[in-house]
Amino acid sequence: MTSFPVFDLRQVSQQFGRFLALDDINLKIYPGERVALVGSSGAGKSTLLRLLNGTLLPSQGEVWVLGQNLSRLSSRKLRDVQRQIGTIYQQFHLVDSLRVIHNVNAGQLGRWSFWRAALSLVYPLEVKTAAAALRRVGIPEKLYARTDQLSGGQQQRVAIARVLVQDPLAILADEPVSSLDPTLSREVMDLLRILVQESGKTLVTSLHSVELAQNYCDRIIGLRDGKILFDSPPASVSAEMIDALYHLKD
Repeated sequence: MTSFPVFDLRQVSQQFGRFLALDDINLKIYPGERVALVGSSGAGKSTLLRLLNGTLLPSQGEVWVLGQNLSRLSSRKLRDVQRQIGTIYQQFHLVDSLRVIHNVNAGQLGRWSFWRAALSLVYPLEVKTAAAALRRVGIPEKLYARTDQLSGGQQQRVAIARVLVQDPLAILADEPVSSLDPTLSREVMDLLRILVQESGKTLVTSLHSVELAQNYCDRIIGLRDGKILFDSPPASVSAEMIDALYHLKD
């Protein structure tokens, strides 16, 4: 692991109207780390991920990604940084009416011109690249299937294949298994762990299940009311720390 962080948040706060979603966050995430964000709904996990991929700029403080302060970048330079950050969403963000190859190729859009992207909707381009990505996620036979005919687990694999085609330096996953049953959840987390270990990519994922976080990540960050309650390796996360993270207020 190098001393150069992929993500560096410096005294970051995020306000939505009167609601303080994140409060004075200081956080560094380094290349190759697998980091889990855990905490109750509304703790700030999704907001933090949006700050990391630059779709949200902080109300206060600085978010540095790949050595650049996102708030100081032009729109073009911000897009250049965002191409290096792949995001897997809780709701998959797939176009159900399109065939799988088109959804996978959406990972190429940051590199393709408008006309190349439009042409690919008629005559699919980079077929070998898309097929290779689907092979890595275990569903090569679904290349030309309609996306709305896939199961939830298969759709999540398509979303992962899309990020593989994008080939970013870091992958953010916002509750990637929340809509899957326990068996499929473990399969998807197994897949994510293998893919990032093979490539050396950084993974930051929000998870409701502390058990999954402990089994699949090497660092766990507990968020409560927009603050970091703990930042520890899995073996150091005690039952008392989990109780403090989730206990109801009096």
